[in-house]
Order: sequence, then structure tokens, then C-alpha cells
Amino acid sequence: MKILYAFLVTLLSGPLLAQSVDVCIYGGTSAGVMAAVSAKRLGKTVLLVEPGRHLGGLSAGGLGATDIGNKFAVTGLARHFYRRIGAHYGRLEQWTFEPHVAESLFTTYLREARITPLLSYRLQAVRKKDDQIVSIRLEPTASRSGKGGDLKTIYAKQFIDCSYEGDLMAKAGVHYTVGREANSQYGETWNGVQLLDKHQFPAGVDPYNVPGKPESGLIWGVSTESLAANGTGDQKIQAYNYRMCLTDDPANRLAITRPARYDSTKYELLLRQIQQKTPTELTWNLMHFVAMPNRKTDINNCGGLSTDMIGANWTYPDASYEEREQIIRAHEDYTKGFFYFIGHDPRIPKHLRDEMLRWGYPKDEYVDNDHFSHQLYIREARRMVGAYVMTQANCEGKATVSDGIGLAAYTMDSHNCQRLVVTDATGKFMVRNEGDVQVGGFPPYPISYRALVPQAGQARNLLVPVCLSATHIAYGSIRMEPVFMVLGQTAGAAAAQAIEEGVAVQRLDVARLQRTLRTNPLLDGSRPEQLVDNEDSTQVSRNGTWQVLTKAGQYGKTAFLSTDTKASVTYRPTNLKPGRYQIHVYNPARRGGGGNPDQVAYQTDKATDAQVQVFDGTATKSLSINQQEQNNDWISLGTYLIASGKTPSVSFRVGASSEPVVADAVLFLPIH
Repeated sequence: MKILYAFLVTLLSGPLLAQSVDVCIYGGTSAGVMAAVSAKRLGKTVLLVEPGRHLGGLSAGGLGATDIGNKFAVTGLARHFYRRIGAHYGRLEQWTFEPHVAESLFTTYLREARITPLLSYRLQAVRKKDDQIVSIRLEPTASRSGKGGDLKTIYAKQFIDCSYEGDLMAKAGVHYTVGREANSQYGETWNGVQLLDKHQFPAGVDPYNVPGKPESGLIWGVSTESLAANGTGDQKIQAYNYRMCLTDDPANRLAITRPARYDSTKYELLLRQIQQKTPTELTWNLMHFVAMPNRKTDINNCGGLSTDMIGANWTYPDASYEEREQIIRAHEDYTKGFFYFIGHDPRIPKHLRDEMLRWGYPKDEYVDNDHFSHQLYIREARRMVGAYVMTQANCEGKATVSDGIGLAAYTMDSHNCQRLVVTDATGKFMVRNEGDVQVGGFPPYPISYRALVPQAGQARNLLVPVCLSATHIAYGSIRMEPVFMVLGQTAGAAAAQAIEEGVAVQRLDVARLQRTLRTNPLLDGSRPEQLVDNEDSTQVSRNGTWQVLTKAGQYGKTAFLSTDTKASVTYRPTNLKPGRYQIHVYNPARRGGGGNPDQVAYQTDKATDAQVQVFDGTATKSLSINQQEQNNDWISLGTYLIASGKTPSVSFRVGASSEPVVADAVLFLPIH
């Protein structure tokens, strides 16, 4: 019997045949890493499978300008991630970062958890018994670079699909959808076809190879599709692109050279766009540049023709691996050609060529991929139709859920889905982009746990935190990397709990899961931090006159400002566990920044000597802080020992200050 047992252990754990774990996560995205760490911290054996060679997905693939919507909504390990990024750059937390820094940190999380990821293996098949996933079969990918490898079979009690494509979900037979629902399906207004003015061509851009001659054919990139009625559903996918990390540091810059498959005809529409309206600079005209540390960028789409390859991805979600690779290479060729075209084509105005030539690929990024991003921005692929479908009503607070396990906070955002021919008021043909939607103005809202699980009877041991159950337009609000990390952590914790409870994920005790995430946010038993925002009426008391700011780069929804010399506001945490804490106050820019937190020209109308008093439960310490420094950042008030049974507080006082005092969030951060 002992010999047989030893043989089975070898069979299930050997590197060439099969492996058995408690939780198997497919997709080494940011969500996948956090799911793996969460399940491991809760005592489960874990395997993380990633088809590529890199961890972190888009967070390590160029999206360094984190789309947040509201920092207050980012919790648990996700917040911990941005704190550790901050530590790398000498700040409490940092929301802009270099790709290699993020990937290194994701690797560190796994190393600390003693998780060895299985890289360069992709899903081949799923085996089920009734509604239970028994195992998955994996095949080595070409990216193993000649290392070879055998088929692997992974047995697990719980599976989590953290891929951007939802491949495990699909092969498991779970219901999903692709594209845009009609507005009528879920009672929405911003879904389906939307012909609006964002990232749009100026009027009068001709769509034909020979202007004014339809018989000459459509210019490259323009679809033969006809414009459907507003709100019509279809299977079109919002555009993908690469979030490009470039640098203007001569010591770290590689020139953008002519790509091997360069085709200048793909950018003819850019010339026609410029002819209609010549921009003074690249930024906010042809590309959206956001400054990253160390003279690098995160470049996103901006304008009528930019880095989005509109219409080139419609078949991607359900395509074979080979077909997807062709689509990915087409996007890479397009992006490299776009940059080269702007910098070298003599038809581009010289001032734009000169500006483009300042930039190049960083020598210290993507060193194994010719310094070009390894991750295409898969903004949307498959979406599960699960136990609950998140819709526009959830985003806008018109529908609420009691089983919330994370918050979303971004605008309802979709990039364009197609480029087609329309007529203007005079009947003249012109090019227009269709599908871009940017609608916000709502506070953070809860994401239902049921949106992470399939419908009953489809898969009892599968969680889907990335391709979760949401309509196209609601997914556009949810699909942000910090939220994916939060949902990945939730899925890891839920998988561990489902094993302990011996139940299907659809029958999980969600109230228990919510308590775990709230009281043990890092899932390691450490004391939780506590953030008291000015919005927390039960924990914040005011005296005197305070103005409410809504557009000041604040941490939550609002911040307070006062010039009343008798005004004060006091923040008190509740049920703070005894121990040592660092106390920080958030310092918003009064007039907002429009992007770069280091800009200070508009931030000179706040107090240089704001008075703050810290009460540790026994004694009071008075401080003076300069609110014209460290804008959109945390200011440390020092370290304090909070005794058992004591309630500390932090108070802002205007006093004799000659400038306005701003009060926003206060953070009590435990020292472990």
C-alpha cells in the first residue's frame, strides 16, 4: 500500500505528467498573481499557470498610469501593491510606475508566498464530471524557446480563470457573450452603437483612396459596415492597443527604426486628419502621453487615428491561438509603424517629426522582447453571463447589491469599435469612429460576488474575476487593473473558503467572505489599516465653516477647505487595534491636476502652515504642515503607539493661517 501511495504522489506531483493542488489559477495577470497569493496565504496549495513568459499582465506591460477613478475604492492586496510600488520610489504609495518595476514586484509576491508559476503553458482542454471541473490539460507554447515540454494535467479542487480572454471559462462550457448588448436587453442607454465626439476625426476627412471618388475604394482601416441605429447590439469589440513605454533619455533610448513589415498606407488617414486640423504638439492630439518615473511614458490612444487599431480585433475573443498570434503581430506592426511614420514621413509637419524623434524604446524595459511590450491591451474579450450581470444601473447606483466584494469607480468607458463612412448634413461622405463612450460622475459602487461565479449547474468550482459577468458598458467601468487585483484577491479567498465549507462557489457564505476581506485585508492576520475620509460622518466632526471641494484631486469623493480662523475638523478611527501606527494625511491639489501629480503651478493657494494636532489616546502633539508641498500625496505626521482601549484622533485647525487649509483623508497605517 505504501509503495502504491508513493507511486501516486510521484505521478501527481511530477513535472512531466500531472500535478494536484487545492487551487489552480489560469492567467498570470495582476489578478492571477493576487488570486494565487490570497489562496496560499489562506493555507491552500496553489498553482499559477501563465501562457506567456511574464507576470502581471498589463500592469507590467506598459499601463503605468493607473486608471483609478477613485483611490478610496482600492483595497486589500491591490492597495498593498501600490504601497510597495511607492516604497520603490520613496513615497507612501505610487500610482505611476515603470513596467519592469511592476513585474519585479509581482515576481516578489509569488516568491514570498513560495509559489513557483508555470510559465509558457496554455490551456488545451478541460475535463468535467457533471458540473465539476476535474482537471485541465496544458500544452507548452512556442515561447518556451526550444526548452520543450510535455502535456501537463492539473487536478484541483477549485479553478480560477484570471486570463483576459476567459479561455478556461469558455472551455468549461460556461455561458458567455462577446460584443455589445442592445440597450433594450438590460434597460441601458450607453450600450450598443454610439456615434459620439470623443477620439473622433474632424469633419470633412474623406474616406476614399482618391478623395471624392467612391470607385477608388475605401482607404485602409475604414470598414464597409453601415452605421446601425443608436443602441443596437453587435459582436464588435472595442479597440485594442499597446500602452507604450518610451523614453527621451539619450542614455537609455533606442531609436525607433523602420519596422520589417512597414506599410505607410496604414496612416494615410492621419495625414488627412492633420490637413483638416494641424496640432501644435503630439500630446493630447495624436497620442496621450503620461509621464512615468525616470523620463519614461505611458502612451495611450488619442484622436481620430492613433495607437488604437480600430476594427482589427473583432475575431480575437473566440479565435484560435494561432489566429490570436496573427492579430497580436498585426497590432505590433501597426504600433511600430505609427511611431516611425510620424517621425520620418516627410508629409508629417516638421515640428511633429522633431517631437517624435525625441522618443525611443527604453533599453531597460522588455529586454527579452526587443524592448517592446509583451502585452497587448485586451480591453475586452469574452464576458461571462453569470449568476448576476452587472449593468449600467449598478454603475449609476440605481441598482445595488448586498453581496459586494469590491468596489469599481471608473467612468463607463469604451474605446471605439469601428471606423466607417457616414454622411454630413450636406450628404458628403466622411470618416467617423463609432463606439467611444465616456460617462462618469457617479461614486464608487459594489461589485456583486455573484458576478464572479457561473450560473448554477455550469461549473461549481470555477471563479472568473477578470472576464466577469457584466454588460459591455458596465464592464467598461469595472475593467481596471486595481479592480482586477481586488477581484483576484476575492476569488482566491473564495476558492479557499469553498474548499473549507465543502460547497459550490454559488452556495458560498458570502457574509463570511466579506468579513474576511474587511477584517483581514492582507489575508495574513496582520492588523488592518484604517482610513478615515472626510465623508465618514460618524467618524468626522466639524466646527466653523468648511467648503466642500469636489474637483481637488481628493482621495475620496470630496475634501474640505476653510479660511475660517475658528474652524476645525477632527478625525477619529473606530475599534483601532492597539499597537504602533504611522499616521498620514492626504494632501489634495485644490484645483486638480489634469494628470501630472508633480505639477505645482496651480497649487499655491493652500496653507504653508496648516495646524494639525495628533492625539494618541494619552497625549497631544501639535504639528505644522506645508500643504503647498507633496500635492496629491500623503504627508506623514509621524509614528504613534496606540494603547488598548484608547481612541486616537487627528484635528486640522485653520487658526492664524493666511491661506486656506484643506482637510481630506487620514490614514492609520500599522507597523508590523
